[in-house]
Amino acid sequence: MSAGRAAQAAIPLTLADLEAARTRIAGAVLPTPLWRNDALARDFGVPIHFKLENLQPTGSFKLRGASHKIDRLLARRGQLRGVIAASAGNHAQGVARAALVNALPATVVMPLAASLTKIDACRGLAAEVVLAGANLEEAKVLAERLAAERGLEFVHPYDDWEIIAGQASVGLEIIETLPAASLVIVPLGGGGLLSGVALAIKLQRPDVRVVGVQTESVAPFRRFLEDGTLEVVPPMAHTIADGIKVKAPGVFTRRVIAGYVDAIVTVDDNAIAEAMVCLLERTRTIGEGAGVVALAALLKGKVVPRPDDCVVVLVSGGNADMTLVGRSIDYGLASSGRLMSVAVRVADSPGRLAALLGGVAELGMNVRHVEHRRGELHVPVGMTEIILQIETRDFAHQRELLDQFAGQGLDARNLVDPA
Repeated sequence: MSAGRAAQAAIPLTLADLEAARTRIAGAVLPTPLWRNDALARDFGVPIHFKLENLQPTGSFKLRGASHKIDRLLARRGQLRGVIAASAGNHAQGVARAALVNALPATVVMPLAASLTKIDACRGLAAEVVLAGANLEEAKVLAERLAAERGLEFVHPYDDWEIIAGQASVGLEIIETLPAASLVIVPLGGGGLLSGVALAIKLQRPDVRVVGVQTESVAPFRRFLEDGTLEVVPPMAHTIADGIKVKAPGVFTRRVIAGYVDAIVTVDDNAIAEAMVCLLERTRTIGEGAGVVALAALLKGKVVPRPDDCVVVLVSGGNADMTLVGRSIDYGLASSGRLMSVAVRVADSPGRLAALLGGVAELGMNVRHVEHRRGELHVPVGMTEIILQIETRDFAHQRELLDQFAGQGLDARNLVDPA
């Protein structure tokens, strides 16, 4: 813990600084709901609360830090030619809205593969959108160059003390609204949100456990709390949690995380998709991939509450690309055993499909889609392969169907292996 103590000494933010930042942005952001979810509380045997930052005007917590940074820039400079940011989307929207409110020109540089939903949202906030680079790091290089060429102020998405102070208002709200909180689970990308929340909570309640959650495929902080190293992320690493697809964590955020965060865990895309479905069902709100990783960690047992815990799950954003929502929901349903695709080979004769569907109905399943395959090399002449996409309760329910087919002597295989 000596490294952690040293990191604490190097942090220039006090609780008074965080409170002052919160006051400055009070008119620009919403104090979001901290909502107890009774169904999850029953499942886990402890109180579970969602901190719903997906309900911010821009759909994510990023508005907090951006609003505070621009407030401080204006306080120091008085006049600005404009601001510029590099972002996969949420920080860009936060900067665009904060700039618009203050009558400042805003430019946002977004990776070429950025969500169309987020691109349109930035343009709707009067920002100039520049698409460049294969990832956030490449977009940042261009943004910094444009800042120098145009005389704009670069607003970093996470590695800035004033950004961190703005994000800390989330943690202040948690402790103020729920003093009994004892475990707070937070998404982790570059570290601005986790740093701010950890500072706001630990400076008041050192006993509260704060856990950061990264996506499995982009996890530079994976072993950071164990040995201080950052993992190199492969260039082609992919995740549906694009908002935390950060390969180069901040220097300032590392200091805070080293001294104030208790654990860091990772979750894969299957778990993230399941969490998106769970959040939609339990709260009737949408969480993007990056926004629900904390919930995914709870659902998959990556973070285990103690018997006397009061848990807060931070939902950091809801700007899901609508073209991906349906696919993500199906992905989450399949990975949790609620949607299956099964291939059944039967004689190509009248009545066989009706018999199959009758057996499915007897088990209380709903058929979503039916497909026939004939004339393919793996299907013998005189036979047909029927693909059924079926809504089920869980993997045990799916096993009942496969056992039924086996009992009838049918050649059936699950096209999605639950293992």
